[in-house]
Amino acid sequence: MEATLFSFHSSKPPSPSLTQTQPKPLLTRPAINPFLSLTPRPARHHHRLPTIRSAISRTKKEQTVETIKENLENCHLMAGIRYKGLTVKQFQDLRKVLPETTKLIVAKNTLVYKAIEGTRWEALKPCMTGMNAWLFVHSEEIPPAIKPYRDFQKEKKLDSNDFTGAVFEGKFYGPGDFKQLETMPTRAEIYAKLLGTLNSPASSLVGTIQAPARELVMLLKAYVQKLEEEGGGGGQ
Repeated sequence: MEATLFSFHSSKPPSPSLTQTQPKPLLTRPAINPFLSLTPRPARHHHRLPTIRSAISRTKKEQTVETIKENLENCHLMAGIRYKGLTVKQFQDLRKVLPETTKLIVAKNTLVYKAIEGTRWEALKPCMTGMNAWLFVHSEEIPPAIKPYRDFQKEKKLDSNDFTGAVFEGKFYGPGDFKQLETMPTRAEIYAKLLGTLNSPASSLVGTIQAPARELVMLLKAYVQKLEEEGGGGGQ
């Protein structure tokens, strides 16, 4: 092969005879691995996992709303407790000292409000700030349901973890109103007072009638229930 065939200094194209007689330099390509594709694969987009997580999250939220609604059935009082700062162990210890008729649930304010919206419990809306645990009392004995947390609060020195509010008989009670709930007479005390009134002179009965309407209604309700229970027991 002559060196002049590969010179790029001449501007004249090579003669046809030389072009035909001399072989063109071959450009070799690397061997192709049959197991590798030269076509780039499109990037994979993992849409499935976020979708699954979203579905699970939505399901949990729906379950929480349903749990709250279930606990509102036959509920006499619902109260919010400031939950921020409580440890898991403290929360477990608190649950152990609550009466069987009382349930304590931790749930987001948005989910709680969704469950109580349009009901008499909607009066709890002022409590829908910060982190709350929610107390559901399924008994007319309100003071015994509240007292365990008060004792727990004092024992653990949780002054900042106070009640944020409560709804009882459709009325909202703020943190400063809880004294009214904590000093309400128990059913046994109502029975004793009512029976004592019925066995006392008429002047005592007049005094009872002149008592606050709320207390009088509770007394009459308890007495009627007592008569119904006695009537039912006598028929057996």
